[in-house]
Amino acid sequence: MTSGLTFTDMPGAIWKVADLLRGDYKRHEYGGVILPFTLLRRLDAQLAPTRAKVRERDAQLGDMRNKRPLLERAAGLPYYNVSQQDFTTMSGDATGVAKNVRDYVNGFSDNIRQILAAFDFDNEITKLAGNKLLYKVVAKFNEFEGLEKLDSHEMGYVFEHLIRKFAEDSNETAGEHFTPREVIRLMVNLLFAPDDRISEEGQVINILDPACGTGGMLTAADEAIRSMNPRAEVYLYGQEVNPESWAIGQSDMLMSSHRGEIALANTFSDPAYGDRKFDYMLANPPFGVEWKKVKDDVENEAELGPAGRFGAGLPRINDGSFLFLQHMISKMEPADGKGSRLAIVFNGSPLFTGAAGSGESRIRQWILESDLLEGIVALPDQLFYNTGISTYFWILSNRKRPALKDKVILLDARDQWVKMRKSLGDKRKEISADQIKHVTELYDKAVDVAADPEHPDHAKVKIFGTREFGYQRITVERPLRQRFEITEDTLVALEYAKPLAKWADRDEFIEALRGHVGTVWATKKEAGIGLRDILAGTGILCPSTQSILKGIWGAVAVSDPEGEYQLVKGERVPDPDLRDYENVPLNEDLDRYFQREVVAHVADAWIDHEKTRIGFEIPFTRTFYVRSDPRLLAEIDADLKFLEARIQGLLGEVAG
Repeated sequence: MTSGLTFTDMPGAIWKVADLLRGDYKRHEYGGVILPFTLLRRLDAQLAPTRAKVRERDAQLGDMRNKRPLLERAAGLPYYNVSQQDFTTMSGDATGVAKNVRDYVNGFSDNIRQILAAFDFDNEITKLAGNKLLYKVVAKFNEFEGLEKLDSHEMGYVFEHLIRKFAEDSNETAGEHFTPREVIRLMVNLLFAPDDRISEEGQVINILDPACGTGGMLTAADEAIRSMNPRAEVYLYGQEVNPESWAIGQSDMLMSSHRGEIALANTFSDPAYGDRKFDYMLANPPFGVEWKKVKDDVENEAELGPAGRFGAGLPRINDGSFLFLQHMISKMEPADGKGSRLAIVFNGSPLFTGAAGSGESRIRQWILESDLLEGIVALPDQLFYNTGISTYFWILSNRKRPALKDKVILLDARDQWVKMRKSLGDKRKEISADQIKHVTELYDKAVDVAADPEHPDHAKVKIFGTREFGYQRITVERPLRQRFEITEDTLVALEYAKPLAKWADRDEFIEALRGHVGTVWATKKEAGIGLRDILAGTGILCPSTQSILKGIWGAVAVSDPEGEYQLVKGERVPDPDLRDYENVPLNEDLDRYFQREVVAHVADAWIDHEKTRIGFEIPFTRTFYVRSDPRLLAEIDADLKFLEARIQGLLGEVAG
């Protein structure tokens, strides 16, 4: 039996069931067996105290049609099982195990059978029985004791570590990162700590996670609110696209008696809960996962503009992070009513990806100009199980404190970590309880900390106006200046110029020019006269087709900083090779910036105002960059000499 195992040991013990499956199952198929049986064993243990009472009550009710409320009352839980089977009886009968397992599954209430169906559990029973493994698996899981004693967080740890293991073995997308518990605690703190309303009497609070996985964030939020206000009524709502994760989260919702539900559907194409709004929202959506499969649904809704969820803009097809955020914003309570707060985990991409005018830039602009972004907190790297990349909390609110109106907090918490004694996948760091408390207090007092140069964490907290993240991307043009000449390169260019390919006189024209190699004209007018004279001597008619003329001029003309300015209708023609771009802060006068930063160095430059675009980005890393002086060459040289001497010594020992 495994009654002595802690919840941290449980995933390893359960994983050993895979030893039974090797040979008959591929590694990526283990999860289809182990996850539903883990869930089933936990349900079995929770139902054990009232099992006899439920069976007796079911026999009394006979063929009564709507027995569910009465059987739930007998079970003392929002689910029940009326079968005469349990793990003890099933593991005691090797010959009839398939029949007994099916009888046991069919004895559950509808809500549990729906969850097991998400695992395609009946097919797994057939496959296990066919490989003569079903009895062994049932008997092995019967040995696990204590699953019913684990709370939601501990059971979430067990499930998520198992799922992580299966995801690694099946090479599933690295974008799906399960959220470590201490990261959730910090996220929940930042969401709730600055909000005094939670502790008020009579609070009825609705919370949404639109990418909830197994529901860990929702249950953590519930516990945090209850610790702040035990009388609050909390309702949890989630949405998840992965059937296995949904099944685990929905079952945990039932087993822990949380109020609410988790919907199984794609948040982008089939959003749950209609027009319902939420007081708080939090999510850790997959990083860098494409939304190609639901492209039509998303684009159709984007065309609705403000009437849809994605009116601000669409991100690139290979990263749906900003779609999740826009969905959450659409679920906010109106600012003139209760208002809402939300927190979401992003990688670095949403901070800056996308140039001015792109979908990402327009989304950032809309969020900032709507004054929804309250703060961004940079987290240490190597915090998550399946990725070591840097991550950020974005906290949004439409009821910000007056001191933060049209302002944004940037908090650098990348140094707030301790090394784990044992790595879990890519997770090598964790945030301690003291560090969670410290970061929470820093965020709550960010305005004061940023204003106090003497504060020890002053350099870690900065406050910016929302417009400070905006810029105008201007196109700087320089005039095209050219001379005109006939060289060997000119002849080669004419030979390969596509516009001249079908000109019947091309080869004769090139031969005529060959006798004038070395000729140079200072102006286009002089070159035109010279070329016509050459043509006149050959009898070739001057081409009238614009494409052929363009091809000839393209071969003859050469850029020259001292050459003739090229004009069209009296206007200078820009030189595409000299074209440049500048990002001008929105808060700065464009003309003054251009005179100071451009004209002062290049007097003949001008702005093509028709190409000017507004952009928004949040340069977090650059904002907190601290320059360090390079090491002295003498120090580096001394280190190299020391290492060289050490290597020579080691080689001498080997040779000796």
